[in-house]
Amino acid sequence: MSAKLQKLLLEKEAHVAVLGLGYVGLPLAVVFAEAGFTVTGIDPDTKKDDTVNRGERHIRDVSDEQVKLLVNEGRLSATSDFNVLDDADAVSICVPTPLRKTGDPDLTYILDAGSELAKHIHKDMVIVLESTTYPGTTRELLLPMLEEQSGLKIGRDFYLAFSPERVDPGREDWTTINTPKVIGGITPACGEISSAWYGQALESIITVSSTEVAEMAKLLENTFRMINIGLVNEMAIMCDRLGVDVWEVIDAAATKPFGYMKFTPGPGLGGHCIPIDPLYLSWKLRAVNYTARFIELASEINTGMPRYVVNRKQDALNQQSKPLKDSQILILGVAYKPDIDDLRESPALDVISLLEQKGAAVSYHDPYIKKVQHDGKEKETVPDISEAVRGSDCVVIITNHSVYDYPALIKMAEVSEKHTQIVDTRNALGEAGRDHPQVVRL
Repeated sequence: MSAKLQKLLLEKEAHVAVLGLGYVGLPLAVVFAEAGFTVTGIDPDTKKDDTVNRGERHIRDVSDEQVKLLVNEGRLSATSDFNVLDDADAVSICVPTPLRKTGDPDLTYILDAGSELAKHIHKDMVIVLESTTYPGTTRELLLPMLEEQSGLKIGRDFYLAFSPERVDPGREDWTTINTPKVIGGITPACGEISSAWYGQALESIITVSSTEVAEMAKLLENTFRMINIGLVNEMAIMCDRLGVDVWEVIDAAATKPFGYMKFTPGPGLGGHCIPIDPLYLSWKLRAVNYTARFIELASEINTGMPRYVVNRKQDALNQQSKPLKDSQILILGVAYKPDIDDLRESPALDVISLLEQKGAAVSYHDPYIKKVQHDGKEKETVPDISEAVRGSDCVVIITNHSVYDYPALIKMAEVSEKHTQIVDTRNALGEAGRDHPQVVRL
């Protein structure tokens, strides 16, 4: 293992580069810079780079004050020029890994990052891939690109590891700095030096035996959540068929102090991890002639929830002898989870599309997302929520933002001339919505 590189890392004199300044990369860059490293973020989106260099944030999980202080002190900068990698000692790759429309992994961003990195890799460099992907990607895809184009030897000349990101946008209790960090290297030396680097900035490091273990651990975390969400979503459907209140069932089960973890149903899966990551594992297993049955079934249930929600809306309108076609529908909350401005994979988009396909006139309100572009159309949040509720045939709570006044929402619906119905997919109304004649719960 390189004593020179280890010394640079332990004394925080290493130049750190972070490829990708999104929800994962920017907070990580800030944490490294706050720990004392000089950090350069590299992103092809020059708007992001310019925002950082002005000392401003473009995501909510860091503050303008943090970014401005680090930029002014010369510890944080951003660029679209990959040539800065010539002087980098440590590189984190934090680029997106979406799915193609066919359900196959889209590794374009990793391949592009690896291709650029291969042009500038040099002796005594450590590289950590954080982008979620299928087991084997680091060793089978990234490593050959770096070795073949550089002629350098892994574990001797340069070091490569995988460390899954564990970012949950909007959280303040568990953040980049205090969430335990799993790291697995291609070789033991790779794992050791990568852990030494990250250990200078993060509170807890868990070193595992290989990149494959680290890659699989991330997929297990999110597959666990996906399957349990699929279970409670199906439970909601079953309870509806049986005439039982699913929310009361869940609260009752949650009183058990052992052997049970509470999950809640909703209009579908959203975010950058849970709807996507397990399908990477399912795709990989098909290559070894195995069907990941739990994943496939949970995905089928979860992706069907937006259509189920639309059917519940139709039920709500039927109570008033109204058709869905030409009805005024207000979507309350389009972010994929409460109190954030993240629209990625939000089920609200699917609900809006399905409603418009059936001829409904759909508007939305979200205090965090001012504009939505979907299906080639652009919508803006309604300016006055009270007026929008009173003018709607049906209000659908998709995202239960804490800033919404839910008791006031019920009162607005009650006094509306349209006798506005409310479909509550999140139990946001609580007991006030239970048995209310204008409320349909998931």
